[in-house]
Amino acid sequence: MSSDVDILKIAAIVLSLMVAIIGHEIMHGYVAYRFGDTTAKDAGRLSINPIVHVDPVGTIVVPLLLYISGAPFLFGWAKPVPVNIRTVIYNGGYMAAVAVALAGVTYNFALAVAASLLFGFIDQPTTLFSAFLAYFVMYTVIYNVVLGVFNLWPFPPLDGANALRYLSMQFRWQGIVDLLNKIEPIGMILLIIVIATPLSQWFFMPAMWLIDLLLPR
Repeated sequence: MSSDVDILKIAAIVLSLMVAIIGHEIMHGYVAYRFGDTTAKDAGRLSINPIVHVDPVGTIVVPLLLYISGAPFLFGWAKPVPVNIRTVIYNGGYMAAVAVALAGVTYNFALAVAASLLFGFIDQPTTLFSAFLAYFVMYTVIYNVVLGVFNLWPFPPLDGANALRYLSMQFRWQGIVDLLNKIEPIGMILLIIVIATPLSQWFFMPAMWLIDLLLPR
């Protein structure tokens, strides 16, 4: 029985993570499409078919290695949805670009809240299906919160940095734009440093707070 539960738990983790990261990317393309950019649609990337969004490394290898290594959380990514941000800005201005940048994060937080509300109606699991459902809803909350908070970090090329860049362009905060341009070449290095060091505890602290709020013990 325990082995069956372990398999269900792994399946729930994989499914909830895929829903979080694939939906995140689709929303970028969908909001861009609402502002007249058909790049993602033309590329077939507004589809809910997971195959077109799977990145072999980010969607499969990295989460699997993190799980095997006993990491405190799983992380991954899908293939980025192509967006022509110039078309978005031409049709909707810099605030439209902000909306595109934050579309994925908004999806993640909305899904986390919805799953949290649903979790409150789930009784103690008595069958394998109910156990799978409980695990899936719980991990949907956790991974959407983690992914949402992570993407708000102000390191290029994360969504938070992109949103800050276009917001700064809107209000002509040139100093912030210049700063983001300077750190962009080393953005991934800074990101790796944060993730691989105790700094991650500080940066993920808002995620822990939100998870405790949405999944009270």
